[in-house]
Amino acid sequence: MTGAEVSTRRDVPSLSRGTSWVVLGLGAIALVVLAWLLIPWHPFPGGALDLPDEREVFAPRELERMLAYSGAARWISRAALLVSLVVACLLGFTSLGRRLVARLRGPWLLRVVLAVAAVTLIGWLATLPFSVAAHHLRMRYGLSRQAWMPWLGDSLLNQAVGIVITSLALLALFGCIRLSRRWWPAVAGGLVAALVVLGSFVYPVLVEPVFNDFEPLPRGQFRTEVMAIAEREGVALDDVLVIDASRRTTSLNAYVTGFGSTRRVVLYDNLVDAQRGAGAHGAVLSVVAHELAHAKHDDVLVGTLIGASGAVAAIGALGLLLSYRRQDQYATPEGIPMLLAVFALASLLAMPVENGLSRQVETRADVDALHATGDLKAFIRLQHDLGVRSLSDPSPQTWSQWWFGSHPTTLQRIAVANRILD
Repeated sequence: MTGAEVSTRRDVPSLSRGTSWVVLGLGAIALVVLAWLLIPWHPFPGGALDLPDEREVFAPRELERMLAYSGAARWISRAALLVSLVVACLLGFTSLGRRLVARLRGPWLLRVVLAVAAVTLIGWLATLPFSVAAHHLRMRYGLSRQAWMPWLGDSLLNQAVGIVITSLALLALFGCIRLSRRWWPAVAGGLVAALVVLGSFVYPVLVEPVFNDFEPLPRGQFRTEVMAIAEREGVALDDVLVIDASRRTTSLNAYVTGFGSTRRVVLYDNLVDAQRGAGAHGAVLSVVAHELAHAKHDDVLVGTLIGASGAVAAIGALGLLLSYRRQDQYATPEGIPMLLAVFALASLLAMPVENGLSRQVETRADVDALHATGDLKAFIRLQHDLGVRSLSDPSPQTWSQWWFGSHPTTLQRIAVANRILD
């Protein structure tokens, strides 16, 4: 090897490091600009909210039951998170993961998939006792209707889908690194942004049907009222779908998924059944109006674009980290445990930002729903019923809500409603 070749190889890390800084900067700037322009930072007028006393919203026995369940569920969830991070770090930042993957045999592409599967399944097995405890707790409190074998099947199916998606993402990343050791962060940044957008677009039609069955909302008065709210809100709907959620859960919910031609407004069959109950019709329409507000503002697309910019920034940060290591330490199946550990830690650190943006968007959807229905009593009843059914903590600790809360608390939502319509 000539001196020029040695010099060129030594320059590669510094060149990729510079590219990584550029990619990180562009991704971060795009994220900040998109969030500044598209996120509703002041979804309701006035200053700080005057929260109602939880004892005025919930009966003593309701509150006791909610706090008992949410407290136990919180400890199980946090313990599972801690164990998953410890396992990921042990596999990723010690020699354990590399030695494990080195034992795998087969073509390079197959070894990538096997490595992802091995690390994923080890993490799943390590946290399985906590998952079992969480499901037992949900069944004990009447939140889940799913028997153990179907629950286990769903859990394994989730792991399989995750393995496929993660393997494809890593194969794309490795391809970029092998294509250009100098410029791979730029190539991978553009590719990952495109994959995030594509994944969000096709998820409703490729992934969701794997787990659930969907059917159109039956014709009748309820469907007519839903379509009328959509028309008032300026939301073009070809159809509203009903998902067979009741075979798993007793929760009342609805959601919007996809964008463009794959956008779907989906109602839980539990929710559709609940609107037939005495006094529940208005509350159910509040749920529908909330989801239609998400559709009105293209919140799924907004979240996708912000997520894509965040992914670009993450690739830049990853490029900086990896520029201090040899290519054969990470652009191989043996490097997968380390990459997955980095992704796990980054996901945890990103949660306050993601959930903070989500809470603003959810508050705007509440405000729009209140304006669409004009029914304060129905909205407050809805929040009460949702809290009682899901047994959520009405007053979580501030730091916990800041880090893990994707929606405003029940008391915050009621306070917003009182300010908007009282």
